[in-house]
Amino acid sequence: MVELEFFDPSGRLEITGKHAQRLPTLNGKRIGILSNEQWQANRTLPMLKAVMEADFPGIEVLPVDRFPQGEHAVGADSTILQVKESGVDGVIIGNAACGSCSTALGRAAAKLESVDIPTVLLGRTDFLGVVKNAASGLGLPPEMPVVAFPVDTFLPGSDLSAIAARKQEFYDGLTVWRSTANFLASDATPLIKVTGADHHAALMNANNLLLTNLWGDGLPLWPATKQRVDWILQGTQRPRDLLLGKFLPRGAIATIESCAIALAMAGGRPEYLPVLIAAVEAFLDPLSDSEHMQADSAGAFPVIIVNGPIARQIRLNTTFGCLGPDPQRPAGGSIGRALRLMQQNLGGALPGVGAMAMWGAMRYTNAVFGEDEESLPQGWLPHGTERHGFEPGCSSVSLVWATGVTNIRRRGVKNETPEQDALHGMHRMAEYLRSPNLGCLIGYDQGTPGILMLSPVVAKAMAALGWTKQSIREFLWENAKIPAEQLRRDGIDAWIEADRDPVVRESLKLPRWPHAVRPENLVLLVAGGGHPTNSYWMEGYSPHVVGQKVSLPNDFDRLLKKAEQELGCGTEACRI
Repeated sequence: MVELEFFDPSGRLEITGKHAQRLPTLNGKRIGILSNEQWQANRTLPMLKAVMEADFPGIEVLPVDRFPQGEHAVGADSTILQVKESGVDGVIIGNAACGSCSTALGRAAAKLESVDIPTVLLGRTDFLGVVKNAASGLGLPPEMPVVAFPVDTFLPGSDLSAIAARKQEFYDGLTVWRSTANFLASDATPLIKVTGADHHAALMNANNLLLTNLWGDGLPLWPATKQRVDWILQGTQRPRDLLLGKFLPRGAIATIESCAIALAMAGGRPEYLPVLIAAVEAFLDPLSDSEHMQADSAGAFPVIIVNGPIARQIRLNTTFGCLGPDPQRPAGGSIGRALRLMQQNLGGALPGVGAMAMWGAMRYTNAVFGEDEESLPQGWLPHGTERHGFEPGCSSVSLVWATGVTNIRRRGVKNETPEQDALHGMHRMAEYLRSPNLGCLIGYDQGTPGILMLSPVVAKAMAALGWTKQSIREFLWENAKIPAEQLRRDGIDAWIEADRDPVVRESLKLPRWPHAVRPENLVLLVAGGGHPTNSYWMEGYSPHVVGQKVSLPNDFDRLLKKAEQELGCGTEACRI
């Protein structure tokens, strides 16, 4: 009989608060309403206001527009303060019918509960897991009073009679609902034991258990045994219990050890750990808005761009097949998969429960690759230097959220001159970038419309004709503009007009609408195989582009030598 003992990868929740005490009655009470202005909230919330006013003598239900409205406004600290100062006794919040808005409204409810204002959410039946994650991410037990309805309720022209019919559930949420959670927290990561007749059976039982507990991704995993995690931790000198932050929206604690546990499960190595830690730090940066990106229905996935010598040192791919898979350069797959496991196990991004991407985020391994700095034309700066100001030669990561990828056939096929070939290719790329991407609104000012990847062959040919990174960006920015008539035809103008960012709203006045407020927002990289036919476009959904330096242990060279002994020579001469 073989026993296998490994770490629980789900982390620990920091439950520090409790839900508000409920009201003894709604008679004579003052009730506020918070609206995200979407998913028929313009119909449902006024209905609830009218129903409550008819049912309870002396009740005062404030107008729907009494407080700031919109997905990102309802949970703002300034809004919560306004609600508290208004003297309301309870609050109704709606409509939580999508991934990001269920997160935003759930967090707003949790903030109000934390200041002893009872709430009840009008939500969607199949999005309750997102609301629970939002509550636990703010230190409350993962539950919230929600009156839930199927998706049909939230569609234009829907029948709202069920809401009035279930009005008592809204009243109960404010008066008699009680938390039933009972959580015990521990600073130590729990260990789990499985047994089997032999090592194979124990390993199979461990994988089955990981899947049963929803800790896996559907592919075989290495159980994170103490021996394996200790081995991975050789990749850093930072304490294993060092707190990196909360993995929102679920809010489990991320530490150096939890990074090592995920990397161990993903088949990683010690020399990969510094890049994973930097990626996690970028992911947890509030500017990345990862709590909303993870829950969103658009299928956003993090793209980790690596610059500096660390990419070559750990055999991170920068050339042919740089987005994987690549058995000769496996680092990107392991690092990206580890981050994805942390998103799920710590952040609660379980498909259909906490991650509401309609078709998934495309990748088991996210996207982790290096810019091909050795092939940059003279005068072209690496992305980490250009975007984040890191000195050339600094090992760093950059996090961008993307929702999809498109191959662009950019090379000519007949007798074009080099100048014609370049110009034709630029126009074709601009046509792809012109495709209306409403996701780019979130990064219109400070983020990016996406990542455009040029092969080193194309970059050098363009540079030889006098093109620079800046002139390429300016050309694409200008030629990808959308005429105002098309904005109106496609209904994009309504999304721009409703956006929370005044910079976005102001852009609607332009006769031709650009995909970003400035050309420099576009992430332009040199990466991929040495071939001129194609360029690659990764459509952005990224409020910011977050950079983070990579911190190496003092004995990093020893880890690299060990990797060479175990994996073989890592130079180009040794590759097939």
